Amino acid sequence: MTVSDWRKVLKQLKNKPAKLKKFLKHNKPKERKIGVVSKKCERCGRFGAHISSYGLNLCRHCFREIAEKIGFKKYS
Repeated sequence: MTVSDWRKVLKQLKNKPAKLKKFLKHNKPKERKIGVVSKKCERCGRFGAHISSYGLNLCRHCFREIAEKIGFKKYS
């Protein structure tokens, strides 16, 4: 089940609490412990090109935008 399908089903079951509870019991997505999806950018939410060094947890795009503000110097 894709993420968009998941959201659609939750909207449909919003008014039916008993069915919603049963649906969540059996179909709730698992928390990811490993893989690309487990790490995402804290600023924009992207999954790819993740920089976790120094506890940054940013994608490379966000890192380029705020590198100078957080104290990194650009060498050409």
